Amino acid sequence: MKNFAIIVAGGTGSRMGHDTPKQFLLLAGKPLLMHSIEAFYRFDAYMQIIVSLHPDFVENWRQLCKQYEFQIPHQLAPGGETRFHSVQNSLKLISGSGLVAVHDAARPNLSVDLINRVFTEAARTGNAIPCIPVNETVRIVEGEKIRMIDRTSLRITQTPEVFESGLLKRAYEQPFQPGFTDDGSLLEVLGMQVCLVEGDPGNMKITLPGDIEIAEVLMKRQQTE
Repeated sequence: MKNFAIIVAGGTGSRMGHDTPKQFLLLAGKPLLMHSIEAFYRFDAYMQIIVSLHPDFVENWRQLCKQYEFQIPHQLAPGGETRFHSVQNSLKLISGSGLVAVHDAARPNLSVDLINRVFTEAARTGNAIPCIPVNETVRIVEGEKIRMIDRTSLRITQTPEVFESGLLKRAYEQPFQPGFTDDGSLLEVLGMQVCLVEGDPGNMKITLPGDIEIAEVLMKRQQTE
């Protein structure tokens, strides 16, 4: 089966407090988005890589590729109103059977080991979602009632999530719902069980100011291990 990767980079990064979209911010000397593309390329140099990008930023990205002499083959798909619509647009560029990874560009510390783990499990079960345990005390607020939750049964999901291509396309035929916060949630609405695999604590999501500096420290640590 052929491998595919959809990298969702359609956001504007407003929470970062920058005019520059966060996928273009520099991390370890190059735009953040390039790290995810490189990771998938190291895993499989023949996989089809699709980047979902807001149409307003396409020319900016092309100029960055020239500036940094970035030559890894990839296709561009128009980013949509939401993550759901961005993935939906990207799936139109995929034909034939295979395994499709959907990854958020905001997670640049993506290791080949993690990619291999989710693809291997998805080849066996049809889907795979990486996750890490919750190590902090968690409480739920219900109106005026506050109570603690048993964290042992909780997991934080990450990307890349990997799915059999036909299964993912079927999931994205559904009408959009605000509760579709990741790709696994679409399968669950169809009554399917998602498969969780061990994630990577270093696979952090760049969301707030200061996250770039943390990600750079983690990246340097990964490179020395």
